[in-house]
Amino acid sequence: MSMSLRDQLLQAGLITEKQLKQNSKQQHHQRREQGRKPPPPDEKALAAQRAAEEKRARDQETNRRRQEQLAQKAIRAEIKQLVDQHKLPKLNTEELFNFVDGQKIRRIPADGERRAQLGNGQLAIVRSDGRYEVVPAAIAERVRERDPRSVMSINTQDSTPTDDNDPYKDYAVPDDLMW
Repeated sequence: MSMSLRDQLLQAGLITEKQLKQNSKQQHHQRREQGRKPPPPDEKALAAQRAAEEKRARDQETNRRRQEQLAQKAIRAEIKQLVDQHKLPKLNTEELFNFVDGQKIRRIPADGERRAQLGNGQLAIVRSDGRYEVVPAAIAERVRERDPRSVMSINTQDSTPTDDNDPYKDYAVPDDLMW
């Protein structure tokens, strides 16, 4: 009777007894896995899986909102710090500078020099924590980068385009005009 290939390899010394046992275990596991079929899906398991996916989606949305709130809080803190460090002192004067915030006209005390600086764009009005502060234009630009709604008034020299058909283009606006 002829010997199997396994026995011939073992007799020739090309493989060891340990390698034979390990190979037979692997073949046994492969045959066993091929014979198994996945169990039919269970409705309770599917419902639990769907619920877990929905919870994961809700948690992701909650985390995203929380991150947005933290980012907004950090931006507000940055703006508050910038404004507090660079704001100009409040003036005690009866002269007022009027500006628009949304659809309301607001006013802050300003003497002639400060009004001129606000008018030519050297100074700007910024809202921080519900208060209006006057800051240099460079600081207002830094605040505008973080939150454009915080900057109430910043004038530039070329803010109004000139119109050739404007009937009042030859008339200059007086410097001391108060409204």
